[in-house]
Amino acid sequence: MKAKNTFAVSFYTRKSKRSADQLALYVRITVDKKRSEISLKRTVFTKNWDTNRNKVRGSSAHIRELNAYLDSVYGALLVCHRELLEEHRVVSANAIKSRYLGEDDTGKTLRDLVGYHNEKMSVILKPGTMKNYYTTERYIHRFLSEQLNVNDVLLKQLNYAFVTQFEHFLRGYRDANNKLSLGNNGVMKHLERFKKILNLAIKMEWMEKNPFDQIQFRYLKFDRQFLDEEELHRLEGTVLTNQRLERIRDCFVFSCYTGLSYVDVKDLNKANIIKGFDGNRWISTKREKTDVAVKVPLIPQAWAILEKYWDEKDSPGEGLLPICSNQKTNAYLKEIARACGIDKYLTFHVARHTFATTVMLNNNVPIETVSKLLGHSKLSTTQIYARVVDKKISMDMSKLMKALNGPKDGGQALGTEPADTSTPERNGHLRVIK
Repeated sequence: MKAKNTFAVSFYTRKSKRSADQLALYVRITVDKKRSEISLKRTVFTKNWDTNRNKVRGSSAHIRELNAYLDSVYGALLVCHRELLEEHRVVSANAIKSRYLGEDDTGKTLRDLVGYHNEKMSVILKPGTMKNYYTTERYIHRFLSEQLNVNDVLLKQLNYAFVTQFEHFLRGYRDANNKLSLGNNGVMKHLERFKKILNLAIKMEWMEKNPFDQIQFRYLKFDRQFLDEEELHRLEGTVLTNQRLERIRDCFVFSCYTGLSYVDVKDLNKANIIKGFDGNRWISTKREKTDVAVKVPLIPQAWAILEKYWDEKDSPGEGLLPICSNQKTNAYLKEIARACGIDKYLTFHVARHTFATTVMLNNNVPIETVSKLLGHSKLSTTQIYARVVDKKISMDMSKLMKALNGPKDGGQALGTEPADTSTPERNGHLRVIK
């Protein structure tokens, strides 16, 4: 039969760094001869410490309060020891210390976890990604206070019911104008981020299982907005008397012919314009979002816009194009769409979709090439951006019809079998060659 753990709690002192005549108080936890210490953040005069009794000598109000505090620490550590035994957990000096300090899995809270996750990930993830995590954090805090009427919950309280309740909260959340803040896919994104945060708790052994393991994320598919060929030409050809709108239009059109995202256009500088292996100008950069290297040939339409603003920037590290904040850019794009008679909801990202669909695929550029130009690591990502448009379908079907009708000079038509001069035996769909 296994022997019981030996367990002891004692107080001791060390010389205080702040005063020569004072001692800093510590508590030592010992289990099976292994120790762990905790600083009590208290000091006592050297002459007042009773080493034998582990107490402070004296009868002043301050000393009585200090001894009462030591008694409370002693009692709390005994409770931690008993709880670990009752929960059939490993009993060690460090386990008792963690339980006392609230650092074990039973003491960790949801706010602790989210804060820890965002602090650690802020030096790893891109600012744009972290911005999304901070938004998810705010929704979690609102859910706790507005829906559950609590400031925080323990991680051990999280279950399937909790996360489904959070989902319903997100679906019904309304902004200051009483409009629903999130669509289905927005809700799914927040739930996905919440799941990733809880996965960190699993890795840290703060939770045993993730309640999201029982939940499937269901995204609604929808066509991403892009400009067709006629709309793109109209956008380019419309005269804008407002210089501010003209500059934003130029940045947008530049993206339509290069596929660069807003942040990559904003960061573009003279050092990114290189002479390629073919002797032509290329853009050589890294995608801010994924850190993937991208090289894009500068077609005449894109170079004309760069050339227009080339001499406005003196430093090689300065941004080449006159773009403002993303929020203002998108607001100006709505004005531009109205001025051009384009009945579509324009954001800067529409330019990237236009590049993939109208400029590239519609002109028979292979999707593998489009994927490389967009800086995608997976072809499936490109397929989300790019759709086959009606004009391309019409062109491809015309080719098919010509092939089906066959050449007029008596050549072989598609779908017909060439004359067999080897006189093979036929057996259904199989041919036996002698």
